[in-house]
Amino acid sequence: MKIQSFTKSYGGRRVLDLPGLELERGKIYGVIGANGSGKSTFAKVLAGITSADQPGPKTEKGLSLGYMPQKNYAFRMSVKKNIMLGSRDRARAESLMDALGIEQLADKGAKSLSGGETARMALARLMMKDFDLLILDEPTAAMDMESSLKAEGLMADYCRRTGCTLVLITHSLPQAERVADILLFFHEGQLLEQGEKQRLLAAPACLELRRFLDFYGMGDGR
Repeated sequence: MKIQSFTKSYGGRRVLDLPGLELERGKIYGVIGANGSGKSTFAKVLAGITSADQPGPKTEKGLSLGYMPQKNYAFRMSVKKNIMLGSRDRARAESLMDALGIEQLADKGAKSLSGGETARMALARLMMKDFDLLILDEPTAAMDMESSLKAEGLMADYCRRTGCTLVLITHSLPQAERVADILLFFHEGQLLEQGEKQRLLAAPACLELRRFLDFYGMGDGR
């Protein structure tokens, strides 16, 4: 899956400058970096939610794409009906609810859910379909640790089952380490480093990534 190079500016200020990028099918990409580094802008442009500056389209045509934004929406109906907006497959809906620990909420009004419960419902709704490219922007930010771990397991299972490319935007470096195959490190709107997870964590090439790892206590102190 090839992504053309693109830039994105707001009010004349360039916030993202991305070189050409190729994403492999069946891989989970963990997008990491400090707040304001361009991670969510990358997700929005990739998903087609926000338009880039010239040169235009970024992804191959004909790909089925799913996107989960940071702010999740609950329709005014039950949790189960919300989830089944993605597909009428009742067995799949029940399996997803069970995997995310929300099966007991099936008949509850979705508008009454907590933030973490809404996120789990939105993730289940999205995963009712099979996509070629799935983009998740901070999907577990509102979840507790137990729910986050369940969601992470579901992401891995979904990627294996569908063979999709999964792009996970996360503020949690430990989460990226647990889930991702490949890491993309953003800094001040630039993709500074990318590569296989173990290599990047063990031997980061750029100073900014070494400092980022040190902040999380995962560097070597250089």
